[in-house]
Amino acid sequence: MISSPTLTIPLLNQMSEEEFVKSLGSIYEDTPEIAAQAWRSHPFSDLSHLHQAMAAIVLSMDEAAQLRLICAHPDLGSKFKMAEASVLEQSTLGLDQLSAVEFHQFQELNQAYKDKFGFPFIIAVRNHTKDSILQSFQRRLQNAIEVEQKQAIAEINEIARWRLTLAIKSD
Repeated sequence: MISSPTLTIPLLNQMSEEEFVKSLGSIYEDTPEIAAQAWRSHPFSDLSHLHQAMAAIVLSMDEAAQLRLICAHPDLGSKFKMAEASVLEQSTLGLDQLSAVEFHQFQELNQAYKDKFGFPFIIAVRNHTKDSILQSFQRRLQNAIEVEQKQAIAEINEIARWRLTLAIKSD
């Protein structure tokens, strides 16, 4: 994914599938096939149309494929290697510079969530603060697994919307 908004919808519409996937393949964490499938729906009228096409692909994936997509995401506040976009997103809230107490709190919540649901907690961090994320952890730990899988996919599509907005220059 290009980090500065040098892409435009007209430029994306002119790209080959390979160029399109190279440019937008990291919009969905470690899942470039979503960009490849979206390319087949071009031309796109605007960023919203592109996002809707990509989100529709995610929503149409079978449960196993959706679960693989969910599991491709890193834990919040993790010190492990993650995609450049995830590093940038988490750093906007300082999740890359947590105090020892905050780090421990995030690690405990990440583990409790994974123990209960079997996949990482996903949230579009650009819509939150550290405190609202912690509150969301507590609230969502009360949900059923089916609710959380749907919520994770909704959050992933919101993350993708943010990534597209940052990568594509609007007209």
